[in-house]
This record gives sequence, C-alpha cells and structure tokens, in this order.
Amino acid sequence: MPSELEEICSQLSPDQYSFIEADRDERAVDWGTELEEGVQPDVVIWPEDTDDVSSVLSEANDRRIPVTPYAAGTSLEGNPVPVAGGISLDLTRMNDVYEIRPDDLQIDVGPGIYGDEINEALKSHGLMLPSLPSSGAISTIGGMIANDASGMKTVKYGEVSDWLLEAEAVLPTGEVVTAGTKAVKTSSGYNLLDLLIGSEGTLAIITRLTLRLEGRPEQVWAGRATFTNLEDASAAVFDTVRSGVDVAKIELIDSISAEIANASLDTDLPDSPMVFLEFHANHSIESEVEFCQTVFESHNVSTFEIAESDEEMAELWEARRELAEAVEPFDPNLSSLTPGDVTVPISALPDIVRFIKNIGDEHGLLIPCFGHAGDGNIHYFVMVDPDDPETVETGQAVSKEIVEYAIQLGGTATGEHGVGVGKQAHLVTEHGEVAVDLMQSIKKSFDPNGILNPGKIFPTHRSDTDTSSHQ
Repeated sequence: MPSELEEICSQLSPDQYSFIEADRDERAVDWGTELEEGVQPDVVIWPEDTDDVSSVLSEANDRRIPVTPYAAGTSLEGNPVPVAGGISLDLTRMNDVYEIRPDDLQIDVGPGIYGDEINEALKSHGLMLPSLPSSGAISTIGGMIANDASGMKTVKYGEVSDWLLEAEAVLPTGEVVTAGTKAVKTSSGYNLLDLLIGSEGTLAIITRLTLRLEGRPEQVWAGRATFTNLEDASAAVFDTVRSGVDVAKIELIDSISAEIANASLDTDLPDSPMVFLEFHANHSIESEVEFCQTVFESHNVSTFEIAESDEEMAELWEARRELAEAVEPFDPNLSSLTPGDVTVPISALPDIVRFIKNIGDEHGLLIPCFGHAGDGNIHYFVMVDPDDPETVETGQAVSKEIVEYAIQLGGTATGEHGVGVGKQAHLVTEHGEVAVDLMQSIKKSFDPNGILNPGKIFPTHRSDTDTSSHQ
C-alpha cells in the first residue's frame, strides 16, 4: 500500500476512502469492460464537497498519482476505468440539490445526483430537465456531462450539455474555476465550459452544475409505426425530421431487435422494422400527430398506432428502454462486442442502416440495430461467438468498418458514449492529426503532469505523459 496514498487519505474521514479489494474491483470496470480487462485502482476515495476534491487533486498532483473520476459506472467505453491505477475518485456522495430557481428556470446540483432525481426534485415546480437519456435513473449528471451524453429526446431538446449553463470545476492542481455563467448567453472570453463537456474527466473534475430547465408539456402522446422493410422505416425517419414534424422522440428498431425484445423481455412486438414515437405539446398535439402520419404514409407504413393511456405509453416504451440489456441473453452462444453508437447527418441515416445490414449479411453476423434515429444516432451490436477467435476477429473488423463508413458520411465514431479506450483508434481518422495535436496541447495546459484520467481519448502511442512510475 503506497505510503503517499495513506498520507492523502489521512486528511479525510475514515469512511471516505477504502483499500478493500471488493470496492476497488467495483471501480475497475464499467458496463463495457469485463473484470479481467479492467484495472484495479489502489484506493477508492469518496469526496463530499469541492474542498475534498481540491485537496485530493492537489496532493495527487504533487506526487504524480493518477486520479480517475468515477460515478455510476454505466459508461460503455472504459471512460472511468483507472488504466494507470492510483485513485478512483467516486463522486456519488456529491449528490445534493443546492438550489432551485423557478423564476430563472435553473437548478444547481452536485455531479453525483442521478438524472431522474433532478426531475423528481423539479416536479412540484412544473419543470423538468428534458434532455435526459433513458438511463437517467442509473446515470449521474456529472457522468452525462463528462461523456457528452444524450438520449431519445435529443431530436427535440438537444443533448444534456445543451442545458448546462455553468460549472464549478477543480483543476489537477487543486485550483477551483468557474466555467460558463448563470446568464443564458455570454460572449465573454474563451468558452471553457465547452472544453469541459465531453472531456471525460481528463481536464478537470466538475463539482457543481447549473442547468437551465423547461416547463413540463401539458400533452404527451406516444405511438408506434411498423414497416415491411428497414429501408422504408429509416427513410420515414429522415423525412419526418426534414419535414419539420415536432416530434420529441423518434426511435428506429429493426426486426432482429424486435425478435430479441420478444424473446428476452416477454414483449409482443411485431416481427418487423418499426418506429417508436413520442410527441410533446401544450396544445393542438393532434395536428402534429396527423402531420407525422401523413409523412409515414408516403413511405409505405404498414400500421400507425397511438397509445390512448399513460399505462399504454409506459408499456410501449419499456421494450425500447430495456432493449440494450436484452441483447446479451438472447443467444447463449453469442456475445456482443462493445455497443456501437455512430451518428451521421440525418440525410445519411438510410445509408448507414443499409451498410450495417449489408455488411452483417456479407459476413454472416447477427447485427441488431436500433437507436435515436431522429438525430442520426444508431446503436448496433455485432454478435460473435466469443470462443471462436476467427469470428471475434471478423466482428472487430466489421465494427471498425461501420465506424469508418459513418465518418466517411460526415458523421462521428461516437454519438454519446465518448471515446474512452474503445474509440481511440478512430480519433485521428475523424479529426485529423493537427486537430488531435491541438486537443493534446489543451490537455497538457490543463494537466501538465498527466494525472487526470490518463490513457483515455488519445491513442496510447500518442501519449506524451508517463504515469507508470506509480504502478
């Protein structure tokens, strides 16, 4: 047990740190990392306020000890996995609602609060944070901002980060800065807030967030449409967005995903491609639904149904929310590679869906795909036999081809999961050498000793900071 870690922990209460192996094992992985692939931190520390975070980072920076922020562990690209050991800084105790300002449509919260807890606190005010992903019940707001997360309602409300106004953050040196402003707009200085968004805890650790809010819609309708083929379904989604239909959610599910949901979740979805829909309005919602149906009818829609009760809507969306977890148990002989989350311009949605299906058929691989199609975001699972090295290798090659094709279409390697360790190989392809060099220079300006979440985002062969002395 390194003595320098004991010195850091001695400044905290005994219940704020742990060298216990079970606690360290838990923070050695996220949802996309198997335990045998993970790296165990040397210690887990639970800060309870900004001062705790500042103290830990200052001491760690002086000693060149790696610090990896951790929250709920629901990320999929190894973002919070401490690849260099050191300290796992678990922020889940910083979960307070500090202040709600209904007149300003704002709330101040800690980074460790779950997304749904924010909306629960706002319910009595008739307000909401509308952009939360479906994982809002199990994901923290700090993790969402760090990974630039988004979800089903992005097509109407944008990403979670679009609702962030101001953030208090601690630099690797322990210094505290405030990025952004509580004003709804500013043209003052560099936009440090946007640098923190999606930085995956490599630049600073956010300890307090100010979020802007929206009134809850008076009318919410949900529905489902089915199609005879995936081409028509994806084209209908594109046309709906292009035509300006005011839709809050529009989710595409292929027939394989429907089969998986029925087998694993005991649902009774039609065995065909389908589109799930949700509309939010304060008046005249019927006309928007009719507009959408008209667009769908021009793409050979087979059925178009609207739920008539809250219970029916909840049942309708349950299958979509649980679909990602249903993939793994579908076939005991198959396992999925890391879930893909490419995003393309909406006009290219039919192209990327077609490419995924064609390349799966070409290599004899099962690749269910579904996702937040309204913003061009497609999730897919390349299913392989984990005991067959040749099939695994083929699956990895196919995954790479899908990402590269998405980038060729003007898209991105990751729409909402972040780079972490899983998407590093695509960073230069997407952004170019000069841009990645610039990103690394920004990292070095914030974190000259390379202690914050080392080994993430940038390809390892480009790393210019050595933290191996602590291992």
